[in-house]
Amino acid sequence: MSGWEIIRELRSKQEDIAAKAKTKLAEITDETPDERAAEIESEFDTMMADYDKLGQRVQREERLAQAQKDLDRGDSRRPLGDDDEQRGAGGDIEYRAAFHEYLSCEGQIGAMSAEARSVLQGGMVTLPKEERAQTTAGAAGGYTVPDEQMMAISKAMKAHGPMYDEDICTVINTTGGNPIPMPTVDDTDKEASEHTEGDSLPDGSDPADDVVFGLEALGAFAYKTGFIKVSRELADDSREAMETLLGDLLGERCGRIANRRLTTGTGANQPQGIVVGAGSGLETETASKIVWDDILNLEHAVDPAYRSSPGCRYMLNDNSLLSMRKIKNTQGDYVWSEGSVTKGILPSFNGRPYSINQHIADIAAGSKPIVFGDFKKFYVRKVGTILIGALQGERFWPGFGIAGWIRFDGRLSDPRAIKSLTVKAGG
Repeated sequence: MSGWEIIRELRSKQEDIAAKAKTKLAEITDETPDERAAEIESEFDTMMADYDKLGQRVQREERLAQAQKDLDRGDSRRPLGDDDEQRGAGGDIEYRAAFHEYLSCEGQIGAMSAEARSVLQGGMVTLPKEERAQTTAGAAGGYTVPDEQMMAISKAMKAHGPMYDEDICTVINTTGGNPIPMPTVDDTDKEASEHTEGDSLPDGSDPADDVVFGLEALGAFAYKTGFIKVSRELADDSREAMETLLGDLLGERCGRIANRRLTTGTGANQPQGIVVGAGSGLETETASKIVWDDILNLEHAVDPAYRSSPGCRYMLNDNSLLSMRKIKNTQGDYVWSEGSVTKGILPSFNGRPYSINQHIADIAAGSKPIVFGDFKKFYVRKVGTILIGALQGERFWPGFGIAGWIRFDGRLSDPRAIKSLTVKAGG
């Protein structure tokens, strides 16, 4: 019996034990006597102890099987350790390990093992297959980053701007890129009227009583990075080093363009940025500068219904924040609050949270350096995950090149929810 067959048999025994343990524990009800409940719990604990022992045997067999496979292939990479989660149920290779092999083979599918190739290309129906977006197969094909890597890329993107952060905006994740309709309605100028006993209700013939719906749509715009040259030495290093490189470099590049477009995008053949979509018309009282009264005017330009939302906040760049920190109210107190780490109080501006966005303009005549309102009304649509593709060629030899690809869109559903402040021009 081969190593993988032994592992499958052990995993099967684990599944049987888990099923029986679950059934055994279900015997305990509110009416079960304490003595009997204790017996059942003891039997359950014995079953789970057997389950854990089998799990330890599986880990040993997996390490042995992988080491033997590496020796058979002449692979000089280190055998798997206890912390390596490269094998799934039944001992089959998982997407994470297959993706690393794809990178180590410099994107050459033909150089990979048949088992890893099947996982990436979805052709091995007996495996616990993961449904992931994938570009066309081949030497220049791309595959999505494993789950652990997506965590690193997501963190890198948030570090470069708040507009891709689901804690600030409303994020919609989709697998495809078809347009998503966003119906809108403004019924704020309508209200009920007095009713006199015996009067009939309006028959609906008055157009003023109609509800008028609008329609916006979220699309899917694609952006790509340039190729990052990866050395042969790095390709031979551990998978942790490779994934750190990809997370930092490709995550930063994709993060910058995502935040830029979601901040200042025109909405024509690109996402509608928050600065463009925000309601405007509010100017500072003084040319080329912002004073405390401008902050009050900006806040009250947003309806109280949006100001009371948990998603309401300021957004500005770091240079503007420095200027704002120097502003004092009429009592001579600074309006910016340091907050308190020990008390769990976050820094705030005029008692409200704020986000630093380096793609918002500086304070200057005619610029829009501050936006304020309910950012949950700004919708960010993410299509799938970042794709990473590898490519060989003379310009990369003896290494190879890696590039990233991302699709997203953004739009403010209600311009009344967020307002921008325009700095008055001088002269």
